[in-house]
Amino acid sequence: MESKPIQQFYTEDVSHCFGCGYLNDRGHQIQTYWDGKQSVTRFTPDAYYTAIPGYVYGGLIASLIDCHGTGTAAAAMAEKRNLDLATIKAPRFVTASLHVDYKKPTPVGKELTLTGTVREITERKVVVDIELSADTIVCATGAVISVELRDA
Repeated sequence: MESKPIQQFYTEDVSHCFGCGYLNDRGHQIQTYWDGKQSVTRFTPDAYYTAIPGYVYGGLIASLIDCHGTGTAAAAMAEKRNLDLATIKAPRFVTASLHVDYKKPTPVGKELTLTGTVREITERKVVVDIELSADTIVCATGAVISVELRDA
């Protein structure tokens, strides 16, 4: 995996997202690592993310899948364009569509692992399939369609 998460290569003006923004002190600040084939994010939910005692509420799961998907899209596009992230900032993606399937209850307090695989990549769109697991048990799957954020 890359030594730095893709989010560290976003420009400051687009780094405030609650899920993945490194400038949002109250956010999740997830970090997505890319190895050229698959992405990985790890997150341990605190007890206040409870739906029912012992289990994570679905909105957190959806937000993790969402931000992991856009991070994966940015990393995959940077690689496709052969960008040198030491000198050029990573492209920034936003969610056009989010689909989540909840497979099993997700435990609070256990490290969650999200893995992403790019299903489709075009000039401006990336489709990412994601699995969210706890202790190797798949708790949710999702698909994120991300589009590149362009300058206004």
